[in-house]
Amino acid sequence: MTLLPQEYLRTLPSIRERCTKVYEKAKQGESTSFDINEAALSNIVNHVVATTTRRFPDLSKIPPHSRLRHFDQNRLTELRQRWTRDNVDRVEQARRLIDLVLVSVLVDAGAGQVWKYTTREGERIGRSEGLALASFDMFLNGYFSSSADVPDRVDVRGLDKITTERMTQGFQVTETNQMVGLEGRSNLLKRLAQVLDEQATYFPSVHGEPRRPGHLVDYLLNNIDSTKNSIRIEALWGAVMSLGAMWPARVQIDGIQLGDVWPCAALTDLGNYENLVPFHKLSQWLTYSLIEATELTLGVTVEGVELMTGLPEYRNGGLLVDYGLLTLKPDEVKRATVKEDELPVFEGSDPAIVEWRALTVVYLDIIKAKVEEKLGQTLSLAQVLEGGTWTAGREIAAKLRPENGGPPIVIKSDGTIF
Repeated sequence: MTLLPQEYLRTLPSIRERCTKVYEKAKQGESTSFDINEAALSNIVNHVVATTTRRFPDLSKIPPHSRLRHFDQNRLTELRQRWTRDNVDRVEQARRLIDLVLVSVLVDAGAGQVWKYTTREGERIGRSEGLALASFDMFLNGYFSSSADVPDRVDVRGLDKITTERMTQGFQVTETNQMVGLEGRSNLLKRLAQVLDEQATYFPSVHGEPRRPGHLVDYLLNNIDSTKNSIRIEALWGAVMSLGAMWPARVQIDGIQLGDVWPCAALTDLGNYENLVPFHKLSQWLTYSLIEATELTLGVTVEGVELMTGLPEYRNGGLLVDYGLLTLKPDEVKRATVKEDELPVFEGSDPAIVEWRALTVVYLDIIKAKVEEKLGQTLSLAQVLEGGTWTAGREIAAKLRPENGGPPIVIKSDGTIF
């Protein structure tokens, strides 16, 4: 059955297929924004292998790339143990963990180079980890719950009460601790409340509660293959994509909001939206995180995870630029910089950023295959990201730009992409 463009561009296979088309153009010298030097691949692979083996000497113990990595593991364990002591049943524990994960992922987009979160131990932490710790504390403090008796959950009434002022307090934003995209994050969570209330199939309300992200558990429990004790990735992906209306309005087809999908200058529209490239980066980041939370709490296996792609964000993409695999064409650098020694700056929708992200998706697959070959070990893409490319991207950025360790190409973020 042939899918309509608005259906196809929201599927997992469409991401890899459209990104591959961009890669094929680039290989033919038809990239609009980047020159490619694949001789640099070996240095990237060596760095990823060195990072992976240093962090995980036992390769069988590499965890998946997931939001759970960014929480304080001791505090997360304490929280789950407290739920058990309080006689919270297994299914409700799963609901609460998914409540936490979903909200934490939605606030996890570039916060800028200045912002940091001060933990209760007095440590100042920025970027994804800081955002994770902040969202964890906000979750415990009832920021997202309408129940005084159960502050550590998320529900639509709690989300609906979110304001930029309250988020400013939760994220410790001040004149000297500015955060990029704070309003975008606040609006995203408020839109989540609206969208959840429209998705009774994937988030069925139970016990008369206001609808919660964690009600996804109840949908998944009804979609378990009992012979394998497994859930197909399509079931989880369908639920994640059902939340698509919460994303800012970007490209739409026949009134369907596509989300993280962008026109690419390297591709030609032949009349059926062939120039659009989907990434669904935050949706995939959420799905990777929900996979781990689901398997951890329900004891099931999610099958079909190989359909997921690498995440086209600035650490993985920056790794390719910092090692010279991808180099911005001179005219693009001129277009994006004011002074000669400044980093190029683009809007998230810019053709250069779209092409950078598409090439990142494909090269992460190539890097995975080469890393597996070098290690003599089969790994999931989520393990390569965690092992892996994400940390290697951060390390090379810190080496080349020690003042802030930021990306080699700067993206103006609204707090919902990249």
